[in-house]
Amino acid sequence: MYAIVEIAGQQFKVAKDQKVFVHRLATEEGKQVTFDNVLLLDDNGQVTIGAPAINGAAVEAKVLKHLKGDKVIVFKKKRRKGYRVKNGHRQSLTEIVIENIVASGAKKAAPKKEAKKEVAKPAAKPAAKKATTKGDDLKKIEGIGPKIASTLNEAGITTFAELAKTDAAKISEIIADVRGNHVTDTWPKQAELAAEGKWDELKKWQDELDGGKA
Repeated sequence: MYAIVEIAGQQFKVAKDQKVFVHRLATEEGKQVTFDNVLLLDDNGQVTIGAPAINGAAVEAKVLKHLKGDKVIVFKKKRRKGYRVKNGHRQSLTEIVIENIVASGAKKAAPKKEAKKEVAKPAAKPAAKKATTKGDDLKKIEGIGPKIASTLNEAGITTFAELAKTDAAKISEIIADVRGNHVTDTWPKQAELAAEGKWDELKKWQDELDGGKA
């Protein structure tokens, strides 16, 4: 029996007792973890396909250890400035072992009940729309482009202050689906300077950074 499951933004084909390396998880070593976004199940030739996920199915695993992957060379060049920098990056990973594949019975969040429609009174004035709070331009952080900024916004990180409070490893997990080698080590500190309005200090530091890495 095997399953195709989504873990930390990546899809894996897994079977019982298989060891898998995934993007860094927040779970401590030795703890159990369950992934319920199962896209496909094959039980001795009987295939079940989700739409997109299979209701009630889950993959249960145990966190073995946290580690870093092989070094990847990151090269950055600025035209007409004589700026060339080469750095290495090692992705934060987690090794897990698949302990069980559950075909049904996994706990799911209860569906939201539909709100009853209220009949508006003829004399009542339409309620004024609440002003939406606009977040900060996260693209001002060295290493963050439009796609990463959009991904962070979808995860609930819309301001410099929120980004400053987010651990670099957690940021890497959130943007795991975005193509490219992203070095998030300095993003929280950059965001902290931006939140405090220290733009001159931030600009001076960014001139020394390479894709977000010092």
